[in-house]
Amino acid sequence: MQGQRSILDDLKHQFKHGGATIRLIFINVIIFLGITVFLVFGRLAGAEPSVQSYVDAVFTLDTSIKGFITHPWGLITSVFAHFSIMHILFNMVFLYFSGRIFEQLFDNRRLIHTYVLGGIGGGLFEILAHVLFPALQETSVVIVGASGSIMAIFFAIAFHQPKLKINLFGVLPVQMIILAAVFFLLDFINLGNNDGTAHFAHIGGAVIGMISIQGLQTSGNLITRSQNITDAVLSMFKSKRTRKMKVYKNPVRQQTDEEYNASKKNDQEEVNRILDKISKSGYESLTKKEKDFLFNQSQK
Repeated sequence: MQGQRSILDDLKHQFKHGGATIRLIFINVIIFLGITVFLVFGRLAGAEPSVQSYVDAVFTLDTSIKGFITHPWGLITSVFAHFSIMHILFNMVFLYFSGRIFEQLFDNRRLIHTYVLGGIGGGLFEILAHVLFPALQETSVVIVGASGSIMAIFFAIAFHQPKLKINLFGVLPVQMIILAAVFFLLDFINLGNNDGTAHFAHIGGAVIGMISIQGLQTSGNLITRSQNITDAVLSMFKSKRTRKMKVYKNPVRQQTDEEYNASKKNDQEEVNRILDKISKSGYESLTKKEKDFLFNQSQK
């Protein structure tokens, strides 16, 4: 059927026009699929331990000071990576509903900055907890996933519009601030439990979300500052690139009267020669160069 879009075309359309929430989901899913395929081939090649070690080094955040210093990029990469289907499924569903509401209250760019800063804040909270608390100092764990980022988005909504209600399970209207309080309490009472969940990262993301809407209309707002810094850095690179690409042309030297008259005389003599050739042999006897010269002279 003509005009019907393919699945690939539809995905491209969604990524381009679906807003920041959809783009973030796409990025997370693509990275998840890439990691999964990489691990599968590593397992088939009999190199699963080394492949898993490489994936951990690139996409996880090590909560030990030594691990963080040697692999600092984990603060960013870990918030876009997931290793299990249930983990990414739950996080992306949560991100979809939270992100859609966020976009209605704010804008796409603010959503991306809140997501990234929430993930960074959550990671730093987790590292700090392993430094400060004796029960955690004996353990060195790695964290991965977008939970801290999503908590930042959710708590920004809840504290910006505390009376906003959503239908829980599609039927039960609940204020978002109440849901936020429940999430925070669940993470708090499970701190220190070895349940495989980065509760400090969740709390860190929540704190970033709360801070992100303070002084919302001022230049000192956390997200506004982040956007301004990003703009300044991009502008610096853009201006540097522009300077490199700039072409400096040598100034055109003006002809003297004598040079101008001589050039004009030469051109006229060439025109006369070509016209004489036409009168003797016809226009078709002219070379391409002669035809072009005659045409250019007629335009002056």
